[in-house]
Amino acid sequence: MADRLVVKVTCGTDDLERCNQAFTVAAAGVAAGVPVSLWLTGEAAWFAVPGRAEQVTLPHATPLADLLAILLEGGHVTVCTQCAVRREIAESDVLPGLRVAGAATFVEEVLADGTQALVY
Repeated sequence: MADRLVVKVTCGTDDLERCNQAFTVAAAGVAAGVPVSLWLTGEAAWFAVPGRAEQVTLPHATPLADLLAILLEGGHVTVCTQCAVRREIAESDVLPGLRVAGAATFVEEVLADGTQALVY
């Protein structure tokens, strides 16, 4: 088993099933006791903003807001700097406990020994 799991989600409401799958896998990693880092990129960057995840429903899936809460409590959640800026999301706009970071930080995380990286 990997020592750490990094999940990058590149879609949001434009591909909700794939987006929810990324959140579900990341939350399952937290439940399994693996350190998890979830990266919100592209349209997923909107889920860094309070209230956005609560607006999403997908039949037969755990609510995105519940999965995000699990990840904020038991893992790390990061929104991509460029993705946030393109959407005019300021660091002061994001959920408490969520960080804004760029590509260098992502590369550092995924290249660390014992890391499994998944991109959705």
